[in-house]
Amino acid sequence: MTVRKHGLHSVRAVALVGMLAATIEVAKLVLYFLPNVEVVTLLCGVYGYVFGAYGILASVVFVTIEPLIHGFGTWVVTYYLYWPFLTLIFMLLGKMRVRNRVILTLVALLMTVWFGIFSSLVDVGLFSGSYDRFFYRFGIYYVRGVGYYVAQLVTNAVVYPLLFRPLSNVLSKLKPKIT
Repeated sequence: MTVRKHGLHSVRAVALVGMLAATIEVAKLVLYFLPNVEVVTLLCGVYGYVFGAYGILASVVFVTIEPLIHGFGTWVVTYYLYWPFLTLIFMLLGKMRVRNRVILTLVALLMTVWFGIFSSLVDVGLFSGSYDRFFYRFGIYYVRGVGYYVAQLVTNAVVYPLLFRPLSNVLSKLKPKIT
């Protein structure tokens, strides 16, 4: 009896992680025509908040799918470090039962700012081949992406206060049925 229950739990866990990762990927592809207007931050945040470690695993699966669709580049390193970390942050916020929309939105916005800085650091630090004038080159990389980072910030400033709580409430109610 316990082997059956454990096996069923494992199958449900794999299915859940697959569904979460698929929804992240599909949501990203649906908005692909709008440069850096994204809901990946929202979905990773909600999934970490509600599903904890399953959300983190889903973000890793999402990142693994990305280069298969878009090819490999320096961004893959950034994605493997950033998206699971963002999901972990929201998992911790969920465990602390933080429900304040302002706090959740501020965390999303701070993480979005960090994404711009971190991706520029990875590009310059790991893949430029030289550390001469590091901060000068970092500044150029960062400024080059500011328009995209602003689009991400605006998107998250709108979607987090509007959608985070409703999505997390619905998924929290469904969680006992699907885990």
